[in-house]
Amino acid sequence: MMTRREWMMGPAAAGAVRLAAAQPRNIVIASVNGERACAKAMEILQAGGDTLDAVVAGVAINEDDPEDTTVGYGGLPNEEGIVELDASVMHGPTRRAGAVAGLRGIRHPAQVARLVMERTDHVMLVGEGALRFAKAYGFQEENLLTEKARLAWLVWKQSLRDASGRNNWTDGLDAPPEKSPQALRQRFPHVDEATLAWAWQVATNPPTGTINCLALNAKGEMSGVTTTSGLAWKIPGRVGDSPIIGAGLFVDQDVGAAGATGRGEENIRVAGAHTIVEAMRAGMHPREACLECLKRIARNFNNDRSRLAAFDITFYALRKDGAYGSASLWRSRDKEGRPRPQRFAVNDGTGSRLEDCAWLLER
Repeated sequence: MMTRREWMMGPAAAGAVRLAAAQPRNIVIASVNGERACAKAMEILQAGGDTLDAVVAGVAINEDDPEDTTVGYGGLPNEEGIVELDASVMHGPTRRAGAVAGLRGIRHPAQVARLVMERTDHVMLVGEGALRFAKAYGFQEENLLTEKARLAWLVWKQSLRDASGRNNWTDGLDAPPEKSPQALRQRFPHVDEATLAWAWQVATNPPTGTINCLALNAKGEMSGVTTTSGLAWKIPGRVGDSPIIGAGLFVDQDVGAAGATGRGEENIRVAGAHTIVEAMRAGMHPREACLECLKRIARNFNNDRSRLAAFDITFYALRKDGAYGSASLWRSRDKEGRPRPQRFAVNDGTGSRLEDCAWLLER
């Protein structure tokens, strides 16, 4: 219940008073692919490590994992078959930030973003400049395109069609037609059915996955990171929300932290992470703050569900008092038609688990 003193101060100031009085705790939250990241981060927090050490070490697991095709090594490439990575970090105690965008050949962009924050007075480096900076600090350049990601890229290239059903790779005078996942068997005879089905799915429905990870320790210190390979098959040089401070990530040591995964362009237009932190500053619970930001995205499309159905986006928020929440634009349904909320990862010291996100709209 709000006291008379808090009422006279106004909601934002009253919220700050409550946060200052709250007892913080070790807690880490992340996107659905972040259970291992949360576990690693919690291990570092419990050993007394810095919150930024914790989240950067956590997401490095995903950046190293060739099976996570939305982050780091194994990420799906741009339209030319080249993997380009983006990342941002924010450190609550020092109130500093760093980011890289369009980084090629370096599998740990979050670590490079941290170096930008710690070793320069810049906030973001991009493209060739980011690569040279990373190499100057000893990062090894490598080919990040795995065979699995290369297969998906080839399938995507061959799925492209003009109005006549042709493309520059197939359906010429001598090339056989290829208009279904079944037809891929002839072109990729040594690839198993499950991998071919996956390749067709991501080729025709480009994923926008990412990993966001936010941490709070028992001293009340906060940090966050977002790292991604971005939208599959993107135009070379395209940058989404992940490395944009205030969109894909924002940390305010006095209030809380927020991040996002999903359709980056729509998040940029509402400065999502910053908007959520400001909503928490005004007294909203993290989950409600995420939903408030999703309402702004829907409003940009005049709440037209037919247009909103073309994408999804999920926000994550962690408040300084340890409250947390997540919300997605859509609640989907499984193959049997049952409601299926999006999920996110949480670790409060008792092991990593997945919890359901709230949602704004239902399919």
